[in-house]
Amino acid sequence: MVSLALVREFKYKYAAVSPWDGALDYMTADKMNTDSMSTFLNQIGKAHPDEFCVMILDNASSHKSKDLKIPDNVSLVFLPPYSPELNPAEQVWNRLRKNYFANKVFDSLEADSRQAEHGLSVMAATPGAMKSLTNWPWINSVNMKAK
Repeated sequence: MVSLALVREFKYKYAAVSPWDGALDYMTADKMNTDSMSTFLNQIGKAHPDEFCVMILDNASSHKSKDLKIPDNVSLVFLPPYSPELNPAEQVWNRLRKNYFANKVFDSLEADSRQAEHGLSVMAATPGAMKSLTNWPWINSVNMKAK
């Protein structure tokens, strides 16, 4: 008798997009936890030092931990439960699935992760497309400039 064990492996992609200018920042992590989220928030804060970034998030525990380190130029806004369609960043994942993963099979987690990195890098290099994808009329009507 042959015994087979199912082994699950994971890589986690973090992404944030600015609907106003189409800037896309992303990161890969081995875990989805408070430390990884803190690292991503730090990356965002450093990548946009002269901006105040408002990030829209779901209510995942790693997004709400009391140990989460949030840079001074980043603020978190949480969506109501079960409402991912309100988050413009969800469009990034939809585009990634449609354009880079449809009808593809990968022989390893590493190959899958490379494909995701490729897709995210292409999308990050096309801020006009990201802006068009995420700058919905109600978002565009919000004036985020301090007066």
